[in-house]
Amino acid sequence: MTTPAFASPAGAFFRRAQSLTLWLIAAAHLIALASLLLVLGSLSPAQAQTPVCHGVNLLDEMKIENPTAYQQLVTETDKVPNGRGIFWKIGKEGVATSYLLGTMHVSDPRVLKMPPGAADAQAKSSTIVIESDEILDEKKAMAGILAKPELTMFTDGSSIEKLLPKEDVALLEAGLKQRGIPLAAVSRMKPWMLMAFVSLPACEMARKAANPDFLDKRIALDAVAAGKPVKGLETFVEQLSAMAAIPVEFHLKSLVETVRLGPKMDDVFETMTELYLSGDIGLIMPLLKTIAPEGDDDAGYAEFEKLVVTKRNHVMADRAAPILAEGGAFIAVGALHLPGEEGLVKLLRRQGFAVTRAD
Repeated sequence: MTTPAFASPAGAFFRRAQSLTLWLIAAAHLIALASLLLVLGSLSPAQAQTPVCHGVNLLDEMKIENPTAYQQLVTETDKVPNGRGIFWKIGKEGVATSYLLGTMHVSDPRVLKMPPGAADAQAKSSTIVIESDEILDEKKAMAGILAKPELTMFTDGSSIEKLLPKEDVALLEAGLKQRGIPLAAVSRMKPWMLMAFVSLPACEMARKAANPDFLDKRIALDAVAAGKPVKGLETFVEQLSAMAAIPVEFHLKSLVETVRLGPKMDDVFETMTELYLSGDIGLIMPLLKTIAPEGDDDAGYAEFEKLVVTKRNHVMADRAAPILAEGGAFIAVGALHLPGEEGLVKLLRRQGFAVTRAD
């Protein structure tokens, strides 16, 4: 596909943000872990009051300034299997209906509202399934993570300061300071852990510091209150291992570039949130590929997608199958795991389940 030429400010931002948004997809999977650290650690940023979210939808600007590129994007999205819809019904002859909800791991009130019918489906389901049931016992989850310190911390004497040029260290230190986090407190953290902090809008960080429940955790807690079993499809260690498999150089570059963009990352986050709310989750990956500059590392992109999304999709589908075979399950996982040739919807169909839109 021909890469559109962007001459507008929005286009320039898109070109620079392409790899960062790739990382944001990965960081979205670590938001639950970021919440865990905020709750149990000493990293909670001090806020006099919750900041107002100021992000804007970058696609709105793209639609006006470059309608041709926007239409190309829509056309490409139409080719993504199961790219529209975040709420699905799962059926199989002889068992009770199950449901699949794509989530965002955030506490945004718009996301917490859930699509029509999802709350009723959740209430009548007998088993609740989320990405990791470890979110129900934060101290136990943290103990499990700390048992493999090499996944979250530099254990060889390295540190962020030693791996980055001095000017980038200064930039990162200033960016973290704005979030109320001193660099000295996190300098030995692996960059994929720091990314979970700096990629979040200040308003979402503040909400997490106040410890409200993000969507997945709220669903799990509702199940516990109702006396229903809660099952997980992954562990936090498995999620971190997927991140650790990506070269650290890529993580470091993305970390610095994200801090450099500052408030502009709010726009990326808002764009992804509005795509989620509209159910257009299949738009996200084509967007990244459309806005990529010439000479972008296609092989690197493919490896990233394989490790962070595709491989985990297969693990989730395999572990969900026996639960779905019993019927009456309500599964809630990150929405980016649903679409595509190797997305959960397609994989579950290959296992013999009838999966149809419920929203």
